[in-house]
Amino acid sequence: MMADVSVYEDIVVRFLLNTWRLRPQHCDGALDGFANCIETSMNGGICGVDLIPLLTGSTAEFYIEPMLSCVGDIDIMFHLTNQLAIPASTTPPTQLPGDFDSVVVVFEIVDDGKFPGYVHLQLFCLLKECIEDSTYYAEQIKRKHIALYTNINKILENTYVNWNAKMHGPAYAFHNMLNRPFGLSLFYEPVAEFKDQDFVYCIRCLRWPSQAADWPLRYRINNWPDSITVARVINNGCDLVQVAHRQCRQNEWMSRYQHRLSFSRAEIILLNSWMPVQQIVYHMLRIFVKTGLTDSADDSDAETLSNYHIKTLMLWACELKPRSWWIDSLNVVGICVQLLHTLAVWLTDARCQHYFINNCNLFDHVDNWRLIASRLTSVTKASLAEWFIGKYIFKCARQHCPAFVFRLFDDVSSNLQLQNAVSAVVIWRVNASILHTGAVFTFFQQLISSYVSQRSLTALSCTCWIRELAKMTSRCPLVYFTAITFLHVAYKITKDSLTYELLDILFITCLQSNNRRRCINARPSSVLSLSQAAKLMKVVANDSSSTVQLIEIELSKAYLHRALRCKDSDSDSVYCLANVYLAVLYYTTGQYQTAIDHCTLVTRSQDHSQCSSHVVQGELLPKIGDNVDTVLGLATFYHYVRAAALNQQRQHHHVSVFTTELFAHYLHIKCLSVGNSHQLTQPSLSAGDIQRYQKCLCEFQEIFITDILTYVQENNTSCRSDWKGMLFLSIKLRQLDVIS
Repeated sequence: MMADVSVYEDIVVRFLLNTWRLRPQHCDGALDGFANCIETSMNGGICGVDLIPLLTGSTAEFYIEPMLSCVGDIDIMFHLTNQLAIPASTTPPTQLPGDFDSVVVVFEIVDDGKFPGYVHLQLFCLLKECIEDSTYYAEQIKRKHIALYTNINKILENTYVNWNAKMHGPAYAFHNMLNRPFGLSLFYEPVAEFKDQDFVYCIRCLRWPSQAADWPLRYRINNWPDSITVARVINNGCDLVQVAHRQCRQNEWMSRYQHRLSFSRAEIILLNSWMPVQQIVYHMLRIFVKTGLTDSADDSDAETLSNYHIKTLMLWACELKPRSWWIDSLNVVGICVQLLHTLAVWLTDARCQHYFINNCNLFDHVDNWRLIASRLTSVTKASLAEWFIGKYIFKCARQHCPAFVFRLFDDVSSNLQLQNAVSAVVIWRVNASILHTGAVFTFFQQLISSYVSQRSLTALSCTCWIRELAKMTSRCPLVYFTAITFLHVAYKITKDSLTYELLDILFITCLQSNNRRRCINARPSSVLSLSQAAKLMKVVANDSSSTVQLIEIELSKAYLHRALRCKDSDSDSVYCLANVYLAVLYYTTGQYQTAIDHCTLVTRSQDHSQCSSHVVQGELLPKIGDNVDTVLGLATFYHYVRAAALNQQRQHHHVSVFTTELFAHYLHIKCLSVGNSHQLTQPSLSAGDIQRYQKCLCEFQEIFITDILTYVQENNTSCRSDWKGMLFLSIKLRQLDVIS
């Protein structure tokens, strides 16, 4: 075909800019990847340890969806929940994300400097969690943990052999691992293909590696990436993939234990911050280098230039080129030609600097660079535009459009005929997009329903679903999953009682929690159950309009009862606090007699010496009357005035809390005060109840300002007429200047 160069460029530019659409996160390759992340987590782990998957590669990096797929194989990295790496000369963390176990083996990253980007790991310590405050402390490593690490490669190899996987570099490659639920293909766009999956085992590093310490400090004249994006990248840390440098693969020890730093998490963040035109250019370069550059070349060309080289080229271009270079003319053909020529210079110089690691050259072993560089140099805007029309646009029409559209390309001998044919493809694409969005969401609904009903939810699988669904920009799939989960649990309860497993599933769903360590505990302790109840109560207190508030309240009760049934629940502090919170919740739901019964269990307890270790948190209390809200406000104001008067720094740790036994007395009186309008087995409020309340106040040596103010609010009339009571309160308030 011969035509005016500017016409061809215009056709290609308009086609690419008008046919891409925002890529739904729950369709095509992303859907396969999402389902396989769930599948990986649900199938169990390695040697009894769970796996945490991460969707990487083009599936996670592209947010655009061109007519020709920009997604190849599905790339999934996974780390074990009991392994962690830290940079050399750094202290182990005291806090870990919720997807780690309570016992974690820590490795130190050792870099000998011989091969930039490649390191090896050295066993450093063992981290163990303290359940009470969720902090970790370090222990000296033991021999059995060394054995676990030295055998990990053999375990992985045996596991994936059983799964019919093939090794491909550091990846275990599967062919069509995902078994789609029956009948779902009726709802799915026929152009979507089953994708092969590559699984890569890695070790998680939560900190930014010292080998790339210069990257966040680099001066960026064009402000890309901006400081917020840089901070997000740094906070995500990196991973270590078990693969040796090409010069070390013949060494038996290095081939098994050398690791490469992986910046996949950083690349996902950076590529998702690109403008659409930058993602289009990246897609064009990948397509051309993969298919257009190797038309007359052997396979070695394709191996020399990988998608990672193109990604590195684009990352440097986005940082070094101003925004105007990308958007002023939107001439994606011209931009691609300039970048291909830049790549030719890199090949000629045998230098491709790693984007994150300064002294790492990705072209340190290029063999046939002269031939590839000459082909890249010979690419012009005319030849590239013609190639995209003949090889890309024609292919889009043939694969995706109905026959009446594709037949328009039978005769495109004139510019007008070509423009009309391409316009017909664009129009069909725009109209099909509306139907496509509804179809893929219907497919996703079917996927959720099928997985939940056929495989049955567990606490672990529910956590995995919520973790993956939370990554999506649309909340619709997460809302749909929540509804299906409630129905699933309701159905299970009709056949059986509310088991601990179902209780944890409801907890995870209500809190939208992806903290597997907190949600999955074979032997829950009273402290852990109390903590879970507190989290639910906080949600209830903060969102009074929640449509599932009653479910959250009942779940809170269930966890508090569970705390009381635990073997370690004989602790007075846990026993009293759990009963007070139960009384609060029963009062909220109008069950006043039950609330009184729980208050009585607290007030009749023989020993309150340890109750100070667990106090009633004001922020966890639902609406139980205006008095408590007023007290909390007055207490905050009191501490502010006191700190200002004494010129002290404000302290909040004792502002919004109540003493457990005193609050039980208050709530007891609160319940009795409604006795006239509700049938109770006990009589209405009497003077003796007030006296017992005051006696308890007198006997306590250490109380909070909130306890005093609550007493005053509830009994202000009697206090004004009782000069002894007023004197007692005055003394207590003076004591608070020292105590609180």
